[in-house]
Amino acid sequence: MGYFGSYARGDWGVGSDLDLLALVRESRRPFAERALDFDLAGLPVPAELLVYTQTEWRALEERGGRFARRLREETVWIFP
Repeated sequence: MGYFGSYARGDWGVGSDLDLLALVRESRRPFAERALDFDLAGLPVPAELLVYTQTEWRALEERGGRFARRLREETVWIFP
């Protein structure tokens, strides 16, 4: 579990949401539905969660690209 985006960069402000990233071993749910398995209601700010399987994460890193580079550089891992 980690976070990235404005909170990780330290440039968050009014209206910023918390961008969260979770890596799981596997999932039967489609990517777009995986965040439903996590209860974010108790967080003090709005949050968006991306949940990748380990296989998807490795593929994302291998493909590279702007988003993968951003995640690699910005993500602050809270549960490595």
